[in-house]
Amino acid sequence: MSDEINNIEIDEQEIQQNVNEQRAIRLEKLHKLRESGKDPCGITVAEHGISSAGILSRFEELENTDVSICGRIMTWRDMGKANFIDIRDREGRMQVYVKIDDVGEDTFAGFKTWDIGDIVEVKGFVFKTRRGEISVHAKSLRLLTKSLLPLPEKFHGLRDMDTRYRQRYLDLIVNPDVKGVFIKRSLITAKIREFLDKRGYLEVDTPVLHTLEIGAAARPFITHHNTLDLDMYLRIETELYLKRLIVGGFEKVYEVGRIFRNEGMSVKHNPEFTSVELYEAYTDYNGMMDLIEELFRFLTLEVCGTGKITYQDAEIDMESPWGRLTMAEAVKKYADEDYYEWKTDADAVKAAKNKGIEDMSPNKTKGEILYLFFEAFVEDKLIQPTFIYDYPVEVSPLAKRKKDEPLMTERFEFFIYAREMGNAFSELNDAEDQRARFERQVAEKKAQGANAEVDEDFITALEYGLPPTGGLGFGLDRLVMLLTNSPSIRDVLLFPTMKPN
Repeated sequence: MSDEINNIEIDEQEIQQNVNEQRAIRLEKLHKLRESGKDPCGITVAEHGISSAGILSRFEELENTDVSICGRIMTWRDMGKANFIDIRDREGRMQVYVKIDDVGEDTFAGFKTWDIGDIVEVKGFVFKTRRGEISVHAKSLRLLTKSLLPLPEKFHGLRDMDTRYRQRYLDLIVNPDVKGVFIKRSLITAKIREFLDKRGYLEVDTPVLHTLEIGAAARPFITHHNTLDLDMYLRIETELYLKRLIVGGFEKVYEVGRIFRNEGMSVKHNPEFTSVELYEAYTDYNGMMDLIEELFRFLTLEVCGTGKITYQDAEIDMESPWGRLTMAEAVKKYADEDYYEWKTDADAVKAAKNKGIEDMSPNKTKGEILYLFFEAFVEDKLIQPTFIYDYPVEVSPLAKRKKDEPLMTERFEFFIYAREMGNAFSELNDAEDQRARFERQVAEKKAQGANAEVDEDFITALEYGLPPTGGLGFGLDRLVMLLTNSPSIRDVLLFPTMKPN
């Protein structure tokens, strides 16, 4: 193993030495261009009249017609006085035929000093080669940007995912399929807005900087406002401000917003991520179930063109009606434990220990134990889209209690491929109950050393009156992972959080 590591280190050193040598050569070329008055950095506007995809799709219309196209040189085939280069633009690749007789000796001589990676402007006519490849026959060329660093060799590529995430710009250049993921991400976001806007929702923005570390479970990032000499917290949710807007009379609101949580990192977690959160007055969590099922089905059809998609090793059926189980039903089905047979908290603790759940304090409640059973025995079974609803009140501080079962709340989460994709409630609008739950949360966080406080202004808002309201939130990044078959959240974030080199 040590010999393999040494060989890799030597190989990397050789690659870096080659990069340094090529950079020096390219930098010298740029200096000569500047000395001759042909500095490409002085060019401010280029004629990018058509894309590669436009030429390919409209060939019959454009054949023998002059066009102008810009892009990055990706390959080069030198045949003496005639050369073929491939350039890549935002939509694909286009072959360009460059012949000395057509562009002139001076232009051709300058062209021959260019490098793969340079960004160029080509003007010429559309034609098809003898091999049948649609191409542009150059009449003139212009160097727009000199690339000082060589692109990774085709054989070596980008060796590891760490480099691809750190240098996403390079990843996008050499791995064009990656660009498709982010084009789909943009489409998904646009379609979410289209869906909600058509249903009368109003998109809003709420503060990212909060003055309180509220009693929610997530740990915030702390910053400091110099003028006010005040510690502030990057938001861990958008919920409380959005519900204030429902109090104020907006009956349907949503926000696509950045969230920050100072916690661990994994294939499913990044410290900053994007959530979609929405609230609607005069409905409940059943209305939210129907809405999210309709939304996800709509997105899948719009983005993937089918209601059945493949994610990793599973076929996911987004088209058929989603499964619906209460948490108690799910635990009974998959763990063979009946919540309603636990007469006391002690019975629940005993049942958990009998099933090997040991990581808990002796004063856990029945509701907390039910949630532990769900995490241990149920969650990894939920491959197909499934709603799990009626959560214990202890783990649902913002959800309304069920009338006929006050230890449970009108809350659901939905799962796909054994991953929690979103969370929703019939929103708690009892100010006294809300205060009591906040105080319990704050006490728990203070016991862990946090500087948490009850959000008194939110309690005041509730006292003015929040109508019956349904609300839900889901992670945009996990949705994009699902619809692009991406295994890691870093694959769908243009610039994921990375530890500095």
